[in-house]
Amino acid sequence: MCANKITPINPADLAQPGGHYSHGTVANGFVFVSGQLPITSAGEKLVDASFSVQARQVLENVGTVLTACGSGIANLVQVRVYIDGIDNWPEFNRIYAEWAGSSQPSRAVVSTSQLHYGLKVEVEAVALQGS
Repeated sequence: MCANKITPINPADLAQPGGHYSHGTVANGFVFVSGQLPITSAGEKLVDASFSVQARQVLENVGTVLTACGSGIANLVQVRVYIDGIDNWPEFNRIYAEWAGSSQPSRAVVSTSQLHYGLKVEVEAVALQGS
C-alpha cells in the first residue's frame, strides 16, 4: 500500500484545466507541472499572439503553478519545452534565460509540427517543493 500523499493543485489564478488533469501535482516532495499553454487566467488562448508573447505567458503560467505548489524557479529539476518550429528555439532560449535567471535545470526542447489549438509553445516541468 502506498503511504505517500499525492495532492493535485489547480491555482485559482489560472484558467481551469481543459481536460482530465491538474495544473500541478505534489508528491513526495516533488512538484510536477502539467504542460502549460499560452492561455491567460481568463481562459483566452493566445493563438494570434507573437511567439514571444506566447512564450512569456507559458512561463508565467509555469511560475504560477510552481508557487501554488510551494516551489519556485530556483527549485526546478527538469523542464520540457515543445515549440511549433525549431526556428523559434533561439527566441525561446533568450526569454527562458531571462525568466529562469541563475537556475539551470535539465531541459529538453522539442520541435513539433503542431500544438493544441494551433498555439506555438507548451512547457512542462518537475521541481522540488520548498522555496
